[in-house]
Parts: sequence; C-alpha cells; structure tokens
Amino acid sequence: MAKRDFYDVLGVARGASPDELKKAYRKLAMQYHPDRNPGDHGAEHKFKEINEAYDVLKDDQKRAAYDRFGHAAFENGGPNAGPGGFGFEGGLGDIFEQMFGEAMGGRRSGTRAQRTGADLRTGVEIDLTQAFTGTKTEIRVQARVNCDACRGTGSADAQATADVCSTCNGAGRVRAQQGFFMVERTCPTCSGSGRSVRNPCRVCGGAGTVPRERTLSVTIPPGVEDGTRIRLSGEGDAGGRGAPPGDLYVHVAIRPHPIFQRDGANIFCRVPLRMSQAALGGEIEVPSIDGTRARVKIPPGTQTGDQFRLRGKGFSVLRSSQRGDMYIQVSVETPQNLTRRQRELLEEFEREAAAHSSSSPEHEGFFSKVREFFEGL
Repeated sequence: MAKRDFYDVLGVARGASPDELKKAYRKLAMQYHPDRNPGDHGAEHKFKEINEAYDVLKDDQKRAAYDRFGHAAFENGGPNAGPGGFGFEGGLGDIFEQMFGEAMGGRRSGTRAQRTGADLRTGVEIDLTQAFTGTKTEIRVQARVNCDACRGTGSADAQATADVCSTCNGAGRVRAQQGFFMVERTCPTCSGSGRSVRNPCRVCGGAGTVPRERTLSVTIPPGVEDGTRIRLSGEGDAGGRGAPPGDLYVHVAIRPHPIFQRDGANIFCRVPLRMSQAALGGEIEVPSIDGTRARVKIPPGTQTGDQFRLRGKGFSVLRSSQRGDMYIQVSVETPQNLTRRQRELLEEFEREAAAHSSSSPEHEGFFSKVREFFEGL
C-alpha cells in the first residue's frame, strides 16, 4: 500500500510553518492516541502515520529531503529502520550527504560517519595595557587527546578500521517513542561515533581518546576588546578513531584599569583639578595608554565636565593601522580640610566674587531666575 503524502497526513499545506505543523500534529495525536482508542487498530495505524509524518516535517533537513525526493528519501533508512530508529546508511544518508555535506554533524569517509571531536571553551584575563599592545599568554586546558596505546584507533590490536555500529547503523543517534513524542539521543553503544570495535583498547575503553591537561600558547592581537573570542583550530578534543579534532575557543576578559576607561577604540581619563587650577588655567601632564606622557592646556574658567581631546592617543583598531582618541574629562574638586590662611583667602575671594557677579555667570544666572520665579507668585 502506497504511503500517503506527509502533508496530507497532517492536513497542512506544503508551505506550513513549524507552528502550524506542531499544532496540527498535537491535535491529531490527541485524537488518534491508542490510550483514547483502545482496541482500534485503525486509530493505532493513523497514530503511527501521524508520528512518522511529523518526525520528518519538523526537521528542516529531513523536510528539505522529503520535499525534493518524496518518500524515496526514506526507503532504505526510514524512521523505523534498524533496532535504534533512523538508519542513515544508504537512501536517506546518501541524499543528506548530497544536499547538505557535513551539515548532519559528522564528516563522512566512505560509508562510515566520522564525528569531529568536541569544541572546547576556556578564558583568559589580561590587563588593559596588554589589550593595547597585544600579548602572548599560556593557558592550561583539560582536553581529550588520542590514546597512545592504540594510536587513536580504539582497538587493542591496533585495528585501523572499525565496524558500523549495529545499534544505530552508523548514525550515532537512536530514537525512541515517549508518549506523543519521538526522543532522539546519543547511541549508547558507540557513544555517538557511529562505529564500534571488536576488541576495545584497555586504556581508552575503545574511545580512541583519553583526558589529558595541555599547555597552549595564545597570541592576543593588539586592540582586542573585552569578550572577544579567539579560535584555535584543531586544539579541542581529539575525535578518536581517525576523526578530526574539534576547536578551542578562548574568551578574552579585560581587567578594569585604575586610570583609563575604554569605549571601543577611544580612551577616557578622568582628571580632578584644584579649584584654583580650573579658575586660573594652566598646563597639566597626563599619562597615555601607550606609556608616554601628554601635556594638556587648561584654559581659565574650566568647568567640571569639560573634555579635551588628544587625537590618535586611543586604542588601535583591531586589524587596522588606525587609532582612536583619548579624552581628558575634567572634574573640579572643592577643597577640604582648609588651613586658617586658606579659609581667610577664600572668604576674601567670596566677598570679591559677590561684588562682581560677572566672575560666576552661571551662578548669577540661576539665582536671577529663582528671584523671578518667586516675584511671579
């Protein structure tokens, strides 16, 4: 008996969205579930048909294969093939390989699936000045490496090849029905490799890899930002049994600096000025992120919040010869713990300032508006 079209089984259009597919599946699964239809073989058949259709259409890759090849895509390795569920050898596996290459999560060699070693993640913390200049640092990583005893084959007799796993038919994953849903998990026999050895290595247990701590050197380029991820190709877990290794991702964290704050390629430096410096003006010396010193001219009457820009004194732009700027942010400090003489001078200054309002135009302008406010009440 010919299989019905999967879209007709679920009662949806070929362009149905994932949400529409899920809604249709849940409705039909509830209607034809065996628990609700005891002894009804017709309902049981429809329930299996509904699950088979949804199992294919909910997966973007399987749905694409079905849309292109129809039921032929699943003839030699359908949803119920083999003891573990999906069998990707032949039929479906060849079509997926043709359409998606390595998109199925494993690299293929002949008819056996090679699973890449796991990617790893670690972190490194550096100073802001190291982020400016770039640096080299060493990191220690716990990773899986090829077993020396079996040379990564997983076999005690140094067998160079392995058999296709009989549980998953080389897929590396098995499926099982749980209630309304089909659950997929890593194959317990081959641990996801899709292959098995007859005489496993006693050191690695047939995995082909063993855990080991390694020390690696990481080059951090100038201009790196907080949170940057550096990829070290092939430095992740070994794949085992001839499979390629994964990658190592190093996440860079930059410690806060006591003087500088960074915003992209620009640097900000907050400089407190004495009240007299801000009033009289002058010249101050400030440090730069590159280790040099810069002189900044402060005009008379400088106020808190005023900024002075030093072009080209910021961070290098990553993978570029350009540099950002440095901004000096001024904060006028009110004097504390005055000596008697300082207090006398400030009191004299205050009398003079009160007599000549032009020396404090912002102060005078504000209180002039206050007076107008109260006069208008």
